[in-house]
Amino acid sequence: MPFMFKKVLKLLFIILFISFLNMALAQRKHSQLPSFLLKSYFEVNLGLINYPFSQAHLEEGFTFHSLKVPPIAVRLVLFGYQFNKSFSARISYMRPVAWLKYHYTVDELTFDHLLDLQVWMNYASLNLKYEHALNMKLSLFAEGGYSIVTRNGYTGWYGTVVKSTKFNTVQLGAGLSYHMNKKWELQLSGVFTPKNKKEKQPYTSFVSAGFTYRLEAYTEKQLEKIKDTNRIHPKQLIQFGFSSNTLGYGMNNFLEKSYLFWGGDAEVNHGFSFTYQRNIFYSPKFFSMDWGTSLSFWKSDLKKESFFTFSVFPVLRFTFLRTKKTDAYLFYAVAGPTFISRVIIDEIDTGGHFTFQDNMGIGLFFGEQRKYNAEIRIGHYSNGNILPKNPGIKVPLTFNLGFTF
Repeated sequence: MPFMFKKVLKLLFIILFISFLNMALAQRKHSQLPSFLLKSYFEVNLGLINYPFSQAHLEEGFTFHSLKVPPIAVRLVLFGYQFNKSFSARISYMRPVAWLKYHYTVDELTFDHLLDLQVWMNYASLNLKYEHALNMKLSLFAEGGYSIVTRNGYTGWYGTVVKSTKFNTVQLGAGLSYHMNKKWELQLSGVFTPKNKKEKQPYTSFVSAGFTYRLEAYTEKQLEKIKDTNRIHPKQLIQFGFSSNTLGYGMNNFLEKSYLFWGGDAEVNHGFSFTYQRNIFYSPKFFSMDWGTSLSFWKSDLKKESFFTFSVFPVLRFTFLRTKKTDAYLFYAVAGPTFISRVIIDEIDTGGHFTFQDNMGIGLFFGEQRKYNAEIRIGHYSNGNILPKNPGIKVPLTFNLGFTF
């Protein structure tokens, strides 16, 4: 039954994604937000998490001595879609800011040989939310749905201390919302996932405060302002890219240490990519959004193993400089669902064939009609901890050349 449910869930996700993409591509006024975004919202919640781990959750042969449970956690609604005033669907991600830490001993070693172990846990959920208005400002809500819990434990030369696992469960929640205006809401909420005896996982509770942000359509006056700028906004873009670690991974490492991007234990030596992007929205001044798809071929750094990736992704572009013949921009393409052909890369288990693509870089559209494009970017693949193994893959500097039409 869980296997069939996962298949149905994946099919529904694909259908929804294609439907949203079709609506976006059918949008006539690219200066207006796509219709599916006008019904969407995003949430950030910060609060306290509790999961009562104990000796019972260690494998046989290990003794629990102390336990540190950092209480601060974050829950993000990465995408919410409002069907009507009462019902919405939400994709959420929850994790502690710092990981659970065991202090334990091994039976075969002396009693004073204490070891530390971090246990990583993440919760990815697809929920339905029902909201009941109390008055113009306040409303109560309840939510519930399907959740994937992943736990990255630890196995050493002396055996498995805490088992790594992934399992399906339910997530239930409720809360109170205060509607500040059409765009912003404040809320108090709590969510709960039950314990799983088979996987030695205790229940999880999370109470938090947070906010919701809803997108709103541009007015006709704002749309006329966009039209009057006479700026050129390329509709479609094709790029050819070459990646190489000849210059090292300095930019990747710098941005990782700055907490602006991610690194990875597995590393790409070189590769080639083909990318197609289509614009779905642009604002009066700086911001635009594309949907994109890419096919890339890679060689790993150590063993020169070949693998390929196929991705679909959103692109967020911020144009910071406009001249008569050139537009310069920064861009961020994040959380693009990806198929990766190889799981074990340079003897590193990357988790599974499903992962996410992230790219970050700088680029130019040039020529009087902005027909040409050049970009420099770095990349990253990881599964967002929805699988127990998630070491990440680091993609070095990639140089892209493209044309628009």
